[in-house]
Amino acid sequence: MRAAGIDCGTNSVRLLVIEADTPQGPVRELTRQLRLVRLGEGVDATGEFSRAALARTFAALDEYAAIIREAGIAPEHLRMVATSAARDVRNLEAFTEGVRARLGVAPEVIPGRQEAALSFAGALTGLRAAGVGVTGPVLVTDVGGGSTEFALGDPDGGLGRAVSLDIGSVRLRERSMPGDPPGADELAATRAIIDAALDTSGIDFASVRDWVGVAGTVTSLMAAHLELAAYDRDRVHGARMELPALQRLAERFCASTVAELRDIPSLHPQRAEVISAGALILERISRRLSVPTLLVSETDILDGVADSALHAGGRATS
Repeated sequence: MRAAGIDCGTNSVRLLVIEADTPQGPVRELTRQLRLVRLGEGVDATGEFSRAALARTFAALDEYAAIIREAGIAPEHLRMVATSAARDVRNLEAFTEGVRARLGVAPEVIPGRQEAALSFAGALTGLRAAGVGVTGPVLVTDVGGGSTEFALGDPDGGLGRAVSLDIGSVRLRERSMPGDPPGADELAATRAIIDAALDTSGIDFASVRDWVGVAGTVTSLMAAHLELAAYDRDRVHGARMELPALQRLAERFCASTVAELRDIPSLHPQRAEVISAGALILERISRRLSVPTLLVSETDILDGVADSALHAGGRATS
C-alpha cells in the first residue's frame, strides 16, 4: 500500500511518498521532495496569491503529480494540506482549482491548531524511531513562512495546547525587516512584533522541559551550526544546539546580507532571502525557555499528513 502527502506552506511545497505492507506495518519512505516556491510572496500586503507565485507552485505540483502517478498512488491515498498563506487570501479558488486540475484532489486549508498537532505527532514519531529521547512537557515549534506553530504536550500522553501565531519568516521579512541586511530599527521593530505575539500565545514557556524544532528554518540553522559542507538530513535529524549558540547564530544571520548567506554551502539559496527573520523568531522564543538546547527533527507535519493518507485513506477528492 502506498500513499503520499503534500504540505504547501507560505515558502515551500513538499512531497512525501511512503509505503507499508499493511496499514499497521512499518512505513518505508520512498521519496521526499522540496521546492521553494514562495506561494505567500506579497500576501501580507495584498491579501492575494500573485500570478507568479501561483505559477511557481503549480510548476512544482506538475512535477509531484508525475511522481505520484509513477508510484501508482490512488487519489484516496493522497492528501494535500495548505497552511498559513492559504488561510489569508481572497483568491483561494484559483489555487484550489489549479491543485485539483493537477492532482485530482482539492487542498485542505487546515487551521493552525491542526497544523501544530500534525507537527507534534510527526516530530515525536520520527525522533522516537531514531532512538532520540525527549522529556516532557515538550514544546514542538514549527517556524513557517507565514506563521509559527507551537504544540505543547507530553511525549507519551499526547498533545495539550496548540496554537498558531501570525509570525513567519516571509511575513516578517516583508513587513518589518526589508533591509539587506536589516537595520537596527528594523530588527527592534521585528523583535517587538514577535514578543507581542508570544505574549498572547498562552504557552507556558516556564513549564517546558524539552524544545523540539521542525521545518526548514530550524533544520537550515542546524546545518549551518554544524558547518556542513552540504545539507545532510541524517546529520541534522536528532541533533541538539545549545541556546547560546542559537542566539549567536541568529545575530550573525541578521547581520548578514542575502548574498553572504547564500555563500553558506548547506543553505538553499532561496531560503537565504528570508531565514534571518525565522532565526530571529527562534531567538526570541529561546529567551523565554529554561531548557539548555534546541533539538531538531527532520520529521514534521509532512510526515503526519502522509501517515494519515496511508491509514485513513486520504481525504475527499471533490
